[in-house]
Amino acid sequence: MSSNIGDNNDNQLCGDGGGGSSPEEMMSKKECTSCEQNNVDNISEGINSLSILHSTSTCANCGKVDNSDDMNTCNKCKEVKYCNAACKKKHRTKHKKACERRVAELHDEQLFKDPPPPEECPICLLTMPHTRLTMFETCCGKRICDGCEYAMAMSEGKDLCAFCRTPEAKTDKETIKRVQKLMDKGDGEAFNCFAGYYTLGQHGLSQDYRKANELLLKAGELGYSDAYNNLGNNYLSGRGVEIDKMKAKYYWELAAIKGNVNARHNIGTVERNAGNYERAMKHYIIAAKSGGKESLHNVKLAYMDKIVTKDEYASTLRAHQQRLDEMKSVARDRAAEVYGP
Repeated sequence: MSSNIGDNNDNQLCGDGGGGSSPEEMMSKKECTSCEQNNVDNISEGINSLSILHSTSTCANCGKVDNSDDMNTCNKCKEVKYCNAACKKKHRTKHKKACERRVAELHDEQLFKDPPPPEECPICLLTMPHTRLTMFETCCGKRICDGCEYAMAMSEGKDLCAFCRTPEAKTDKETIKRVQKLMDKGDGEAFNCFAGYYTLGQHGLSQDYRKANELLLKAGELGYSDAYNNLGNNYLSGRGVEIDKMKAKYYWELAAIKGNVNARHNIGTVERNAGNYERAMKHYIIAAKSGGKESLHNVKLAYMDKIVTKDEYASTLRAHQQRLDEMKSVARDRAAEVYGP
């Protein structure tokens, strides 16, 4: 008995009962195949036609319909199109309020969306604590939690990097060289680290807040949220820049979007002080769910003042505790006893 899968598939696809085919039948099959191909071609042509129709847009000023890719888009809201720059300029006054409203909506959508997943320690793989000591290793560019640093300090290799086992730098020159090597690779946290050296005047560098702020900006652009938070703090206190509360909030918002809990709490406080309690609570709740203790305290006070509902406070409390549990380990508890909470 034959069990050839290829033969069975051929028979099934052809609909052949096993006998031979006459020349007339073969010709009939070719004609049918040709008809099927024509149908496919017609359907494809129809789909392509629909695609062309969907790619057109109407000029918001004169009403002219044109290819979307060839039209001039509003630089701010990115939603309104014009057939040329002249129409865009003529329509600017009429579009201004709607554009500003839409830009604000898009900003809030980004600002209040769920934060990205929290960073994990590359050794223990637990969620990194954001209110306790962590160590940036200048040899490999890894940030290690206090628990793993403590475990390494208690072992025989206490002078080695907890991740790559490289001996710690012995001189300021070696430390600077290591960080600069990471910066050359585009490591945002390395830029933040170097900014810290200028802020504190460490490792042979003179204290220079202006240079520190330049490095913080670069670090933030490379994706390191703490740098934007630090830059916002500097604008609030006027370190190396003129005091500018609007810019402080701006950089805190950039940091919060990237998941920075402390920056999110700062924005909540700004909104609360401005009387925007609903926005403030949104920020505090997001920060509290991410493990922010001060934010949770403010949510609790808002619940007592009936600004936040019982369900909102309960869900925030549960999420907060879950995040703390994700950060907890025996090694970290012992590190807190030695290094402080």
